[in-house]
Amino acid sequence: MIRAHAIALDPNDKQATHLAKAAGVARFAYNWALTEWGRQYRAHTLDASLPKPSQAALRRQLNSVKRVEFPWMSEVTKCAPQMAIIHLGDAFQNFFTRKSRYPTYRKKGVDDRFTLTNDQFAVSGKRVRIPKLGWVRMREELRFEGKILSSTVSRRAGRWFISITVDVASGDVSAAVVPSPENQGVVGVDLGVATLAVLSTGERVVGPKAHTALLARQRRLARSLARKRRGSKNRSKAKGRLAKLHARIANVRLDATHKLTSRLVNEFGTVVIEDLNVSGMMKNRRLARSISDTSFREVRRQLEHKCAERGKHLVIADRWFASSKTCSVCGQRRAGLMLSQRSWVCACCGSLHDRDLNAAMNLAAYAASSAVSACGGEGSGVTIMADAKPAPAKQEVNSVLT
Repeated sequence: MIRAHAIALDPNDKQATHLAKAAGVARFAYNWALTEWGRQYRAHTLDASLPKPSQAALRRQLNSVKRVEFPWMSEVTKCAPQMAIIHLGDAFQNFFTRKSRYPTYRKKGVDDRFTLTNDQFAVSGKRVRIPKLGWVRMREELRFEGKILSSTVSRRAGRWFISITVDVASGDVSAAVVPSPENQGVVGVDLGVATLAVLSTGERVVGPKAHTALLARQRRLARSLARKRRGSKNRSKAKGRLAKLHARIANVRLDATHKLTSRLVNEFGTVVIEDLNVSGMMKNRRLARSISDTSFREVRRQLEHKCAERGKHLVIADRWFASSKTCSVCGQRRAGLMLSQRSWVCACCGSLHDRDLNAAMNLAAYAASSAVSACGGEGSGVTIMADAKPAPAKQEVNSVLT
């Protein structure tokens, strides 16, 4: 199992300058290789005898000219430009397989990062050794034990972080083993704007709404940035303050989603959520800010990979499943239900329903109605997304991490 641990670095001024240089070298090599790739590809289309560009050929080409044309590259580790070109090759591979768009140039202040291979750095306690820089302090120790594969040093909102990738399967596997769940039952989760999540058990999880809480401060800092003259020191300081605020908002939101998804996966064996059309919901200008502040897509992404690695089941209800308009008692479906109606009475059985709780209860019942087997095979329901379910396995070992 491959795990990554992102740790904040605590460099001094000299070390921070060196990290910025290494990120700049990686950014320059990436942009240089992107330009060369386009030029060589156009030349190949005109003359078929010329070879097609590749990341291996561009790496050799850079090594042959950098000592003469770019001697300042030798001030930092050789991994910075080499790994940047390898990443460009991966980007083109994704482009050719239609997984992503055509690669774009990296920008200073936005793409400040560089990658190190496992033989170019070492970790000891709360320190990491970076080539041509030495030992740099980390805010905490590496959480996982095993074979270290690589690391990426990046800068976000003026702070430096290192993300260390570890293969825990080759070391201490117990570090990735999750305790057995307290409840192997099914839980339906209805995501919302007013409340982050309503569970079919009746519990309501209130989200932090970080952007809404800090909106006044963000507007004030944005106005302050707009008044500064471009290229001035004061504008750079104002830009840094605004970036720190955005990073704080993102961290608060990410912390809430991680706590919610981890708790759901640890306490329940099957989690049921809806396939929400987030991009369509964002077109509502009155709700777009609140919807983006709840991170519906991030909740689903975390549930997908956490359920997969812990042997749990994630059921994705169909987008057109009427979870809010269907009575969870008798199954009668209401003809219409406006968004402003937070509660309604069933015309058939007379039950009073809370809109969100009723949807969560219907989602919990959806798993049983879709014939979800305990093994989670591909044939267990036509509306279950295959990529969100674990591979078929025997029921006795479903909870064992493989």
